[in-house]
Amino acid sequence: MPRSSALAIAVAIACAFLALPTHDADAQPSTRWPIHSPDRPAPRIIKPPANAWTVAPPSDATVLFGGTDLSRWEKDGGGGAGWKVENGYVEVVPNAGGIVSRDRFGDVQLHIEWMAPLPAVGESQERGNSGVFFMGRYELQVLDSYDNVTYADGQAAAVFGQYPPLVNASRPPGEWQTFDIVFHRPRFDATGKVSSPARMTVMHNGVLVQDNVVLSGPTAYQRRPPYEKHDDRLPLSLQDHAARVRYRNIWIRDLERP
Repeated sequence: MPRSSALAIAVAIACAFLALPTHDADAQPSTRWPIHSPDRPAPRIIKPPANAWTVAPPSDATVLFGGTDLSRWEKDGGGGAGWKVENGYVEVVPNAGGIVSRDRFGDVQLHIEWMAPLPAVGESQERGNSGVFFMGRYELQVLDSYDNVTYADGQAAAVFGQYPPLVNASRPPGEWQTFDIVFHRPRFDATGKVSSPARMTVMHNGVLVQDNVVLSGPTAYQRRPPYEKHDDRLPLSLQDHAARVRYRNIWIRDLERP
């Protein structure tokens, strides 16, 4: 891609993150549809920008995976990460368990690239399923949503069980995809009550798909549990959902760093 085109895309992403609307702190996901309802209208499908570019980390970013090793990661629960590293990417080893970052974070900007397996295997939630969990609790869904019917609040780039993406900007399996995410952690008062809920903004393949949405609480399947007070800084985690999803070029900016 020409440098001018890459710069234009980078500027567009930055502007989308900066021009965020103000939301009511008590806002909740829509209750019009039951959680994971198969009848909920699916986001319309669009074709994302065609490119083969990757976003290099800025100077103040922490590179969590640069293509060679998982030294900044461990298995969820402790021990070696156990996922396969080769050719500049890390691949989920089915049933090896999720991995968590050794570093802990609160408010962050995260860039992560991922690829659904080719050939595609399974359907709905069994196709290319994984997830990015902020603070080990708040999930942005990774899924092969290219020509794959599933419930709207569980497709790729959904805040799982809460917000479907605004559009389906998925690429075919076997192609690299990008998430650029700004996550703001929840705040709790001295009594443990939520004073400010978590919020998330997401660009999927350069397209805005989550616009500063307010999370109702942590991620759960077929339910929306309330917030429970937790530490201000916790690890990032990647899910093992028994699909050989690949990740590369993972970097994060700590937005609370002094």
